[in-house]
Amino acid sequence: MPRSVNSVASRARRKRILKFSKGFYGARKNVWTVAKNTVEKGWGYAYIGRKQKKRNFRGLWIQRINAATRMYGDMSYSVFMGNLHKSGVELNRKVLADLAMNHPEAFKAVIEKVK
Repeated sequence: MPRSVNSVASRARRKRILKFSKGFYGARKNVWTVAKNTVEKGWGYAYIGRKQKKRNFRGLWIQRINAATRMYGDMSYSVFMGNLHKSGVELNRKVLADLAMNHPEAFKAVIEKVK
């Protein structure tokens, strides 16, 4: 009996990977083995990047809160956050950073409450 190979599925799998490699430079976009390696490496970087994005945003929020607290309240970020938790205000860093950037009056009110 002749050997049966599912060439339809193999071709579909290769086409799928080559579709993902669209826009890459040189052989990375059209040579199967190179494209496969590049795409898989890219997926690894994308996974890591999704984790790093969260870290980077948290750092950005902290910098914005720190700048605003020094501008409006003459206190550091750490003192502000400590007083914030003691006073029972439950605003997270994302909201505080947004207030500091877009609604300075509201942020100033938070600082007055925390003092």
